[in-house]
This record gives sequence, structure tokens and C-alpha cells, in this order.
Amino acid sequence: MTVPPPAEIGAPLHEVDTPALLIELDDFERNLAAMAGAVEGFAPVLRPHSKTHKCPEIALRQIALGAVGVCCQKVSEAEAMVEGGVSDVLVSNEVVGAPKIARLAALARRARVGVCVDDADNVQALGRAAAEAGVELQVLVEINVGANRCGVEPGQPALALAEKVAATPGLSFSGLQAYQGSAQHIREDAARQAAIATAAGAVAETVELLGGRGLTCPVVAGAGTGSYRCEAASGVYTELQAGSYIFMDADYARNLGEDGQPLQEFEHSLFIHTTVMSQTAPGRAVVDAGLKAHSVDSGMPWVHGLAGVSYVGASDEHGKLAVAQAAAMPRVADKIRLIPGHCDPTVNLYDWYVGMRNGKVESLWPITARGMLY
Repeated sequence: MTVPPPAEIGAPLHEVDTPALLIELDDFERNLAAMAGAVEGFAPVLRPHSKTHKCPEIALRQIALGAVGVCCQKVSEAEAMVEGGVSDVLVSNEVVGAPKIARLAALARRARVGVCVDDADNVQALGRAAAEAGVELQVLVEINVGANRCGVEPGQPALALAEKVAATPGLSFSGLQAYQGSAQHIREDAARQAAIATAAGAVAETVELLGGRGLTCPVVAGAGTGSYRCEAASGVYTELQAGSYIFMDADYARNLGEDGQPLQEFEHSLFIHTTVMSQTAPGRAVVDAGLKAHSVDSGMPWVHGLAGVSYVGASDEHGKLAVAQAAAMPRVADKIRLIPGHCDPTVNLYDWYVGMRNGKVESLWPITARGMLY
């Protein structure tokens, strides 16, 4: 069943049904331009993460401003991006299992496709599928630079796997994937920079080791919204994989700059539009955006534009607001905005973006890769 959008083009904000995922287009476009301008002074290029938005319309806008392509985390996301007109995708993740690998190889007939590896048997499986499909897959060896998730260790383990990739027909060794995900959410600037410096040092040593064995690394990929300037300035990374900068969730807004104040490089442009459905007790109101409307893995959403009102609890279909004594109590049928705690999994709960400008619906973009987990 295709879910209809919660509004029509031209409708005023109060007519948008809830819960709905709003993009304030002016803020969103400033974020796009800000990142394009920020990376212009550095050697690395931008390959933003489409897992943030899952929308080819947004990917094409990023590419129009200079991005070389996009990252994906799942083969199905990559398929959605290519179907939507994106010609260069990197699955910045391991792809394991015959059905997924066959789909990845088939996709390489339609676009430039890259993938990450950290296992020798997986390299063999990718090579067989690529040879059968008559394609060449671009392969990055993923190294563990501190996230302790996927990736072989830097140095000799990375060299051994890279040599296997380079020797496998159907595969092209393209470089290293070195994403330090946990560093994205280190609040203090100095500690965040130190984490990336450690990662960059491990990458540099590995690149030198590979070069000594005749293996060049045209791509060294990683970085995110929380630390991309650190990777860009390292002199090691060639592609930056920031994604959340387009929306800016509450979690990233907690990161601090050199002055100890919250970073304000990008603006909040993504909001959950929700309706007050109940107000039966002093200091408490309930909205229709609960756990099925936003992710709380990075904390509760922030209430936007209402001083003294906070979102304090969520169940499946309900969100509880606490209202300070001096604050204005929201009334039943009032519509308010929430800033999601974590934008990526929140986006995955919706079928449509409602693009707003000057208080009216300007665009409706399908979230094409919503729910594509395989």
C-alpha cells in the first residue's frame, strides 16, 4: 500500500496532518551550501551519506553542489539511489550473503559501485559474483580506527587483505575505509580532535605500508558531521562521508566548539510536526508523536520554539510533554514541532518529506529508501 502524503502542495502549515516530517527548505538549502563551501578549501571531496535522508532527490541536490556521489549502508539503499539517478555509490559497509552480493554486482552494470571488506572469504565471494556479472567492483578495505565495530586492524592485517583484493579478478583495490563513528559524538572539541588524530595516524601508517608493497590508495574514506573538519585537515582522507549536516538533530547540536560553546555551523532543518491530543492535568500535555514517530536512541527530541516545554517520555503512539509552571500550556489541537534526537532512524519511519517555505508546503519528496534494510 502506498501511503499518501500528509499534505498537498500549497497547503498552509496548520493543514499538514500529523505526525509528519517537515523540512524547512531555506534552512536545509543553507546547510547544503555551507557544507559545499566548507569542503571547498580542503583537498578531500564530499561523498555524503544517503542513509541520513534515503531520498534520491536530496542526493542529486548534494551532487549538484559538488559531491562526487553518495554512501549507502545497504544494497537496497544503493539500488534506490541508482534508480533515482545517482551514478556513483559506495556501500560503506560489508555486504555478506549470496543474494545481496549478486544484487550488488548487478547494480555495477548501471553505476560505479564500491563496497567495503574486512574478511578474506567475503573478498572471494565478491570476486566470483563480479566475474559472473562481467563487472568490476571498487573495493575498500575497512580498518578499525577506534570505533571497534567492523574493520581489520591497521597495518599488516590491512595489507594482507588489500593484497588479496588486488589479486582477485573482478575487484579493484581502491583504498581504505576508516570511519571513527564514536568520535562524532565526543562533545569537547579537543577530545574529538585527539580521537581523529589517532585514527588519522593509523591510516597514514597503513597507507605507507601499502605503498611500500606497490598498492596505492586513491581513496581514504571516512568522517562525519561531528568531525569532518578534523579528517579534512589531516592530510590523509580523500573522501568525507558526512550526512547529518543537512538536517542537524538534537544529538549533534550538543557538540561543542573550541570556545566551549555549542557548534552552530549548521541549522536545524528537520522537524517532526505533531498535534497536542490530550491535556488533562496541570503541567502535562500529550502529543501524537511517540516511539513510532521518532527514534530515542540518542535521547528525547527537543521541543522547538516553546520555552519551558520539554518532551519527557514516549510510548508507541504518545509523547508526553512537561510544561513548566511559568510556561504557556499547549492546548488540545495545537500543533508543535520537535527536533529529533537522531535524524537517521527517525527518517526511516516516514514515507514523505513535507518541504516548507514561508509557512506553506512547497514540495513533497518520497523517502524512497525507507525501510530498505537488506
